[in-house]
Amino acid sequence: MQLVIISGKGGTGKTTITASFAYLSEQSIKCDCDVDASNLHIVLGGEDIKKEHYIGAKVAKIDYDKCVNCKACENICRFDAIENGIVNELKCEGCAACTVVCRYNAITMNDEITGETIVTKTNRGILSRASMIAGAEGSGKLVTDVRKNAFNYGSKDDLYILDGTPGVGCAVMASITGCDLALIVVEPSQSGLNDFKRVLSVTNHFQIKSLVCINKYDINEELTNEIIEFCNQNDIEVIGKIPFDSIVEQSINELKPIVLYEESLASKEIKNIWNKIIKYISRRNF
Repeated sequence: MQLVIISGKGGTGKTTITASFAYLSEQSIKCDCDVDASNLHIVLGGEDIKKEHYIGAKVAKIDYDKCVNCKACENICRFDAIENGIVNELKCEGCAACTVVCRYNAITMNDEITGETIVTKTNRGILSRASMIAGAEGSGKLVTDVRKNAFNYGSKDDLYILDGTPGVGCAVMASITGCDLALIVVEPSQSGLNDFKRVLSVTNHFQIKSLVCINKYDINEELTNEIIEFCNQNDIEVIGKIPFDSIVEQSINELKPIVLYEESLASKEIKNIWNKIIKYISRRNF
């Protein structure tokens, strides 16, 4: 059973909610699919038990013993990655067009390490995650590797909780493909509503059952009502409304899940949402 928590934009509180779910479900296997800005491990802590380099791209390399400086590669490169016989690795897109036009076999495509996959043993179970080099390529493939690593520590009958990538890009699709249930976290702002509709179109495309929770619903109750009305019209259940709570900031600063703060109103609502999701999972009738 795979539950993915996603949002149409960053900053909605997705990871705060995911960290709480991860803490409340000790036996689950956790995946941090937000590989460009992985941070679930900061809250859950633990010890890294496995690390592997991730090859996310190819980069052209010139053998100057064979190169005759004919500039065929420089002329064909549409990314301007080769100049005066020197490859600018930051510009190289790995398309390999230069290897095709080189008559002297002087150019090869070499693997480029763009990050690493990491498995962390936390006090609340296994966490599969990754660290990606800033600006590097291949985030979608890296998400897939993170999920594969998680499956090595469980079976198909286990619960997998995935902290998905915000937005609607390649990494988002890699996060949600094959999942059974998606919780979409929405904030009551105009951009939050528009981005929610975009990410909902993605889950609908992949035929994934979607539930909605509205975070900080009381900062704009007019837009909250608009979101609820949209969900009602499209037969989407709003499973919870989390109030604005200053204790959330305290929990982040103290690197603890918000559900550990009994006096927190947000904590109580997140626990209610989790209990409802557990009922969905137990029924397995989506």
